[in-house]
Amino acid sequence: MNLNKLTILDAKEGLIKRQFSVKELVNDCLSRINKIDDKVKAFVTVCEKEALEDAERCDTQKQRCGDTKIFEKFPLLGIPFAIKDNFCTKGMRTTASSKVLANYVPVYDATVVKKLKEAGAIILGKTNMDAWAHGSSTETSDFFTTRNPWNLERLPGGSSGGSAAAIAADMAVAAIGSETAGSIRQPAAWCGVVGFKPTYGRVSRYGVIAMASSTDSPGPLTKTVNDAALVLNVLAGKDEFDATSSPKKVPDYLKGIKGTREARGIRIGVPKEYFVEGIDPEVKNKVLEAIKVFGNLGAEIKEISLLNPKYSVAVYTILQRSEVSSNLARYDGIRYGNSRAAFGQEAKRRIMLGTYALSAGYYDQYYLKAQKVRTIICKDFVQAFQKVDLIIGPTSPCTALPLGATKDASMFGELQDILVEASSIAGLPGINLNCGFSSSGLPIGLQIIGPSFSEELILKMSLAYEQETNWHKKKAQI
Repeated sequence: MNLNKLTILDAKEGLIKRQFSVKELVNDCLSRINKIDDKVKAFVTVCEKEALEDAERCDTQKQRCGDTKIFEKFPLLGIPFAIKDNFCTKGMRTTASSKVLANYVPVYDATVVKKLKEAGAIILGKTNMDAWAHGSSTETSDFFTTRNPWNLERLPGGSSGGSAAAIAADMAVAAIGSETAGSIRQPAAWCGVVGFKPTYGRVSRYGVIAMASSTDSPGPLTKTVNDAALVLNVLAGKDEFDATSSPKKVPDYLKGIKGTREARGIRIGVPKEYFVEGIDPEVKNKVLEAIKVFGNLGAEIKEISLLNPKYSVAVYTILQRSEVSSNLARYDGIRYGNSRAAFGQEAKRRIMLGTYALSAGYYDQYYLKAQKVRTIICKDFVQAFQKVDLIIGPTSPCTALPLGATKDASMFGELQDILVEASSIAGLPGINLNCGFSSSGLPIGLQIIGPSFSEELILKMSLAYEQETNWHKKKAQI
């Protein structure tokens, strides 16, 4: 039946109308995984038995409570999800794609996972990532490299590469990733799916294996903008276990964007610095074509100026490495996990650089200075958003690179995330949309950035663009 190709909203409609059962939906996803994941390698762990048992329970709930009524209480009932492997899942192996945690089974769920379960979602398994989320390729995974479904000789991006690939290949209906400096939007761009990074603190980090705590942001990877809005409805909100989570009221994002058709009155800024030297000409041209679509929808397009993205690369490199050295210090092999000898080379490099930046005599020179520049970057965005409502530009300077591109490229991740790092450092929300394909058939990503807690506006404009184009309907052929 190919039910695995459905969006969340289409799957819900089919379940309500009893066109198929939850078990049939889950079975189609598992069949797809069994058929192609030996090629794509999106999953580290697949929980087939547990997923089918959960599907049977959902079908029983539907029969007992009534089809429409049950979805009012459980908005994601029976929807199969793939979860990035740095989210703790009770009773389910959670490795962060590192040999240090190769056999770690948490005794609790991350808040994001708990909310998905409470909404009725079914977890198919855990997806591959760059180990500890250190990278933008999924090549630094300690287990294997995930492949891009659009071209199996290309990278999917990272660190949420497994989640993005799972959606692009229709192995799940929706997925969860996390972003520290581009790890949702960049793989979404390379895999041609919707990737939404919320405002820092909009979604709880509790139970996420920390990379850089001051920027880590969980978010959805989906097939459509509407699906991203629905998932964000479930995930967003204050969490008593995460002091950095925001108490700000959560609107109904899906309801708020319903019926969106135009962008009249919206001021959209196009930063000239985001069309950096060396950007792929095909990426530049497709993004400029997409910006014209917003103009045709009534938006006012303005060229603006932001700080050169190279400053965000420098700031992120120092701050992220410093936080990594602190966060990974707990993995000493005494309380849980394997010994520190199991760390991969990328983790070791980041620990060493971060420890150096925080050491006596260098703290002021590196870490403190980086924090000051971070403040300047935040102020730069505040000033920009006094002139425009949203900012648009390319998500990544190029399309998916070939396997092996990260070899001997110690700054690979920073260079691939150069256009999204500044907004992550500033804690701003952003989305990736597919805006076309290169001459070689690879997806090209467009990003929309907004001020803090402007998720609804970003989603509105994203939906308006999606309704005017058909790029999101194209499927990778495997």
